[in-house]
Amino acid sequence: MKYIKNSINLESGNINAKREEIKEYFLQTYELDEKLFSLLKKEEFIYKQANKLRHPIIFYYAHTAIFFINKLNLAKIIDYTVNKKFENIFAIGVDEMSWDDLNDSTFAWPSFAETKEYRDKVKDIVLNLIDTIEFTFPINFSSDMWVILMGIEHENIHIETSSVLLRELDLKYLKSEEVFIYNNKSSNKYIKNELIEVKGSNIILDKNRDNPIIYAWDNEFSHHHALIKDFKASKYLVSNAEFLEFVESNGYLKLHYFSEDALKWLKHSNANKPKFWIKKEDKYYLREINRIVELPLSYPVEINFYEAQAFCKYKSEILGYEVRLPSEDEYYALYNYTNAKNKKSNIALEHFNTCDINKYSFDDFYDVKGNVWQWTLTPMYAYDDFKTHEVYDDFTSPTFDDKHYLIKGGSFMSLGNLGSKTARYAFRKYFYQHSGFRYVSSDNEYREKLNDNVYESDESISLYCEFHYGDEYFNVKNFPKESVDLLKPFLKDINTKKALDLGCSVGRSSFELAKYFDEVLGIDFSTNFINIAIKLKKYDFISYKDKKEGEIFYKKDMSLKKLGLEELKNKVTFKQGDACNLKESYINYDLIFCSNLIDRLYYPKKFLDDIPSRVNKNGLLVILSPYTWLEEYTPKENWLGGYLKDDKEISTLNTLKDELKNFVLLDTIDVPFVIKETNRKFQHSISQMSIWKKL
Repeated sequence: MKYIKNSINLESGNINAKREEIKEYFLQTYELDEKLFSLLKKEEFIYKQANKLRHPIIFYYAHTAIFFINKLNLAKIIDYTVNKKFENIFAIGVDEMSWDDLNDSTFAWPSFAETKEYRDKVKDIVLNLIDTIEFTFPINFSSDMWVILMGIEHENIHIETSSVLLRELDLKYLKSEEVFIYNNKSSNKYIKNELIEVKGSNIILDKNRDNPIIYAWDNEFSHHHALIKDFKASKYLVSNAEFLEFVESNGYLKLHYFSEDALKWLKHSNANKPKFWIKKEDKYYLREINRIVELPLSYPVEINFYEAQAFCKYKSEILGYEVRLPSEDEYYALYNYTNAKNKKSNIALEHFNTCDINKYSFDDFYDVKGNVWQWTLTPMYAYDDFKTHEVYDDFTSPTFDDKHYLIKGGSFMSLGNLGSKTARYAFRKYFYQHSGFRYVSSDNEYREKLNDNVYESDESISLYCEFHYGDEYFNVKNFPKESVDLLKPFLKDINTKKALDLGCSVGRSSFELAKYFDEVLGIDFSTNFINIAIKLKKYDFISYKDKKEGEIFYKKDMSLKKLGLEELKNKVTFKQGDACNLKESYINYDLIFCSNLIDRLYYPKKFLDDIPSRVNKNGLLVILSPYTWLEEYTPKENWLGGYLKDDKEISTLNTLKDELKNFVLLDTIDVPFVIKETNRKFQHSISQMSIWKKL
């Protein structure tokens, strides 16, 4: 079967024809995902854990369907769930962890039959939505159909990452027959590599969110420009044969090839050869997804960033001059130079494995795209005017940490957006993702750290920085601090081990709670807010712009040390999360603090049903809200108050009393707050703090 290699054109067309095209694309992806898991010999093997840093395989089988429902709810395209429990346990936890970041939490995973039934229900829902969602051209960031495409492209990503997980699984759990078509022809020869000149170019990337042409993730949009001088790049990807020289020269034992970071990984992993190589007696074999073959010397080696970088240092010694991994912009220069867009490649399951590095020609070079992903030495960073999509604001933002490095070009398993030139996917350096590399000799400048900027320029985020950490106005005390200070008399009679700050925004209340609690977890739906809190914890200060008038701003600083909070920061952790869909592991809290949150939730009743089980007996639930119910945040039918029913006024506080039956209301306190918009415009509001004790 030949699969659709590229995302659908979103710029123009016939509405009905486009619906059919999107439907075909969805079905291809959804069914291919299931076909991949059919490689398991028995249904029960879906509960096996291929990698200790990842969930059991069933998580990934279910996650892509859950993603559709959760995102469609967030976008307010639907207002119902299919299975609340599933949409909780299968929602978050996909990104690979570090070996010192293991989570021992266990779940009672549902049966395969239940999970398959859930996937079938979601399939019908999405097909119906594709038929009925209203849309116009171009389909863009603001279109409901964009969310459907987001789900499809998200599943394309997981088809590839799940194929790696299956490759890591013990072969005894997998079928041996050829469910997919392998490439079984290899020259198995040593193909000698060489450096060839690449003409430099003016790199200009300018994607428009309003008219994207094809689907793209948030990190691809906006403007990027770089000037790349001539350089040399290896004609081929580094082959198994070329990397074997490094292995046989005891390269893994020569510690000067490895960075300080890499040495920690090396010590932990005890690696002495690539992950998917198997050595029996004096012979090497290669683990492919569901089979083992004699090591094809002419295939590209598949390794992680640390190994690729160590090889480059080894190769530099051999050559007598420096070679290194290319930067992202040097990859673009090579792509442009070879007109790679119009060349055939080993991509989109052309084969179910890699192939000879001299099979797919790109003029003088080979495999500029496809076969394996290519590591770069560029960490993920934001282009100018980077903006997240409101439905998926944590797709890229968590990778702005100088720990996730960009891979380019796609692999044999890459479909849709994954195979496009401008696709920007990044993984931690020890991660494996059908990834190899080529090396370059270049005088072009590059930066290996791009995310140490602690200046916040986003105006809407800066407003909250000022609200949490800035000046006080009109004799109204700082709201996050005052809210916690007012709680002090109520804390003397409870345990103070764990607190949860839900809707923590940029983090001030979390730090204030750490004055009284041994550990505090701050959670906010917005990754952009969470990143501010994390940066503040890491760097102790952040600069931001405070609006004076029009386009005139002050530069202001916020500092934990200045506020007397620096010594408390190690007690505080920040995570992105959805208050209406929290992980099951978030339990046993002595205090749950919800500041100006409840009237911004899309499903506050669901939140109230869930939150009591997370509070310890005699613990406190604190809810602050000005009760400003708005349909832009909460569908009117989900409001807890502020409306008439049977000619009776329904107030939020009375609804809270009805819903929180396992709590006693200790007190209510009015807490005023002021938000500065400009020097001459302020919002003055009063939030009601209700303090509830768990019976």
